[in-house]
Amino acid sequence: MAGGRGVPLALLAVLTLQGAGAIKVGNMIVETEFYQRHERLQQEGGEFMFDFDGDEIFHVDLQKTETVWRLPEFGNFATFEAQGALQTMAIVKQNLEFMMEHTNRSQGAIVPPEVMVFPKRRVELGDPNVLICYVDKFWPSVISITWLKNGQKVTDGVLETVFYLGPEFTFRKFSYLPFIPTRGDYYDCRVEHEGLPTALMKHWEPQLPLPVSESTETLVCALGLAVGIVGIIVGTILIIKAMKMNSARNQRDPL
Repeated sequence: MAGGRGVPLALLAVLTLQGAGAIKVGNMIVETEFYQRHERLQQEGGEFMFDFDGDEIFHVDLQKTETVWRLPEFGNFATFEAQGALQTMAIVKQNLEFMMEHTNRSQGAIVPPEVMVFPKRRVELGDPNVLICYVDKFWPSVISITWLKNGQKVTDGVLETVFYLGPEFTFRKFSYLPFIPTRGDYYDCRVEHEGLPTALMKHWEPQLPLPVSESTETLVCALGLAVGIVGIIVGTILIIKAMKMNSARNQRDPL
């Protein structure tokens, strides 16, 4: 990766905006862009996005030259010309080239990711849900996130966010997997990054109550029936005893 020093320059405008927002109370819209080059893999690319108080508003697909709104409804209230993002990215790329030449193509410090897997909401058997794989605090932004269900790769319905800026020039990213909780199923989020010696597997399976066996159900029903019968017998005895006591009292105290 070229640009341990180049990438911070590309993010300079973002950091300036964040610093300014820290001295006032209110909301903040931040423009984020970065450009990077991976020397060993001979890959290069970047990202352009806007966020509001840390939540993405939109990003620009630099390959298709189109604006992609985080929620489609956002596009009903605002517009953004994607061509402008390409012009900005060209400037950022020039900045990277300049810094690479003046830092002897020094390499940035690689930071491995932290990974968490959790459901979007409370898990109920048979109730559709979404698993979230949260990959945080990694650098550079060259990473692979894969979902496995019962050990087999799954791609249907998987959604992945763009890279979000994290602390200390690191990145964070989310991957979403829709699923239906089923007893016996388990899932893994597999993350590959050059900061990891091997792929990191984060395991998750639904914590569901154990099924009640047929014999247990029969025993519970039998116990319930027995308790009910005993209750009826005891109640009947108490009623008869109360009637006898009341009759005896009436005989001792005639009107």
